[in-house]
Amino acid sequence: MQPPRGTNRGADGMPVTPAYDWAPLFQLLALALVLALGPLSWVWLRHGKRQERHYRLCLLTLFLTFDLVLFGAFTRLSDSGLGCPDWPGCYGHASPIGAATAISAAQQHLPDGPVTGAKAWIEMLHRYLATAVGVLILTLALFEHTAPRAERSWWPWLTLVWVCVQGAFGALTVSMKLFPAIVTLHLLGAMVLLVLLSRQAWRLSGAARHAPISAALRAGIGLTFGLLWLQTALGAWVSTNYAVLACRDFPQCQGTWWPPMDWAQGFEIWRPLGRTAQGLYIGFPALTAIHFAHRLMAGLVLAALLLLAWRLYRVAPLRRSAQWLAALALWQLGTGLGNVLLNWPLAAALAHTGGAAALVVTLTGLWRVSAGVLSENRAR
Repeated sequence: MQPPRGTNRGADGMPVTPAYDWAPLFQLLALALVLALGPLSWVWLRHGKRQERHYRLCLLTLFLTFDLVLFGAFTRLSDSGLGCPDWPGCYGHASPIGAATAISAAQQHLPDGPVTGAKAWIEMLHRYLATAVGVLILTLALFEHTAPRAERSWWPWLTLVWVCVQGAFGALTVSMKLFPAIVTLHLLGAMVLLVLLSRQAWRLSGAARHAPISAALRAGIGLTFGLLWLQTALGAWVSTNYAVLACRDFPQCQGTWWPPMDWAQGFEIWRPLGRTAQGLYIGFPALTAIHFAHRLMAGLVLAALLLLAWRLYRVAPLRRSAQWLAALALWQLGTGLGNVLLNWPLAAALAHTGGAAALVVTLTGLWRVSAGVLSENRAR
């Protein structure tokens, strides 16, 4: 007779379960469809015209994806990423309710381990929301197919492909036990998803923004956007390696301007969490190097954002965007310092992730506006 799912034990006595168990897949898809019906019904009931429905659904999907990014950060920061150690369900069940026996066994073996009832619910709620967002993105792609041929775009289909890639990274995050490189790519992939949805929303809005943006200013937007992506990757690397508290003071680190650091070990990309590729524990100087790299880049990105905001403020139609950019830059400075000086509180960590996501959306819009303006200037 086969033992219940999730109650097998390894040589160390720990409960083990297969990394992938597809038994609850259809139940999860059905649940995602039910969850997606809420926002879909709201859009259909409030808006009658096809184009307006399409636009509002895109905005709502963008909003929920932004929430998903924050909830994903909460899942990681609450150490709930392995709350259910298999994928796509929880010990082969569609919810932690069915997996209660396996969760209880794992929790009894390690009361402070990665599997608890609360962590299992956090992890599964993240998966439910992610799958529901996937259904909404599929709906956007199908909606695009109903548009007149001349108005169709490939952006919704690219977004659909990308959300499937994100799902694969989510599965790898679990099966590879929070492998830092995979978790970092998963976070960056979420930011790319925000870019794709923001780009769709701009297209569907039909708003024509006009401003005398020079080629140099557009290059500045692109350069700042590139720096932001690099800083986001460094921030994800800090978070996934739990290196935030390697420096607990500011502006110095460990009481000095240049603490002992191991750059080679800190930026050895392909290695397990907390270990080197050779299986040794990662040293504190390596964590310091990870933190310090993010801190150094933060100064450069802050200066670039504030300079860009000042330049954009001189363009009358873009003053509000410039104000948002400056406010978000200062928000990131404040929440980043809060993480260091207040011992990495959850609220500051989530606020910092949210600020990064908001900057990505804002700069996507600015890039779109500048592209449109330059195209119009060429046509003239």
